[in-house]
Amino acid sequence: MDLIKSHKRRSRISEAMYILLNVLLALAMFAVTYVSGSPWIAVALVFMSKWRVLAVRPRFWLANLIANTVDLIVGLSYVTLVYCMTGSVGVQAALTVLYIVWLLIIKPRSKHTYVVIQAGTALFLGLTTVSMMMHEWNPVCFVAASWIIGCIAMRHVMNTYDEPYSNLYSFVFGVVTAELAWISYHWMAAYAIPGVSPIRLSQFALFTTLFYFVAERAYYSYHAYGEVRRNDIIPPVALTALVVIAAYVLAAIYGSDAL
Repeated sequence: MDLIKSHKRRSRISEAMYILLNVLLALAMFAVTYVSGSPWIAVALVFMSKWRVLAVRPRFWLANLIANTVDLIVGLSYVTLVYCMTGSVGVQAALTVLYIVWLLIIKPRSKHTYVVIQAGTALFLGLTTVSMMMHEWNPVCFVAASWIIGCIAMRHVMNTYDEPYSNLYSFVFGVVTAELAWISYHWMAAYAIPGVSPIRLSQFALFTTLFYFVAERAYYSYHAYGEVRRNDIIPPVALTALVVIAAYVLAAIYGSDAL
């Protein structure tokens, strides 16, 4: 009985330390960005927080790194958005709270629904920050970064299935993302967010994330029932169509700015 109580006590202490360290990490990233006015120290903290990737034999480093890429994308996107909102402490604090929610609630979960949300979050935030920071770079860099993010996001989901062609499907979705990136590079549209003026909602990031959810629901239906059932695919397709139409209507009425 004493052994059981001791084990439970250690578990509670470990859980409390996990929560505390993650909260301190988010706060430290916000603080160093706010004080220094530069994102680079916070970027270093993001990579330093992944020290456990190397706390194994070298042959497992690559596999661990790939498994942590979704979290890296979200962390780097958080730093970028906080840096872009320099001078707006309230928005930076709100972003920090959302990042803490990611670290404590969304990231640790392994249920399929949470995995889909994790990949979708990384895809949306990654493409948003790429659109904001790289739209004036060489198009090869923009397209390559988008392809990598698309591959990583889809691979994160496909790994939850017993699918022998998961790498191929991830590559294909990455290619689709890259094609959309090429089009978007030459026709970049974004929407201002009230109260968050330096950050703009990238049409490319929004549409690609919606297409990702349609693709994920289609594969889920096929994997579960051997066919893509109408009842499974109609809701995400309808949602995507409505959002796309609404985006173009709002752009026609209010206009949309290039990033």
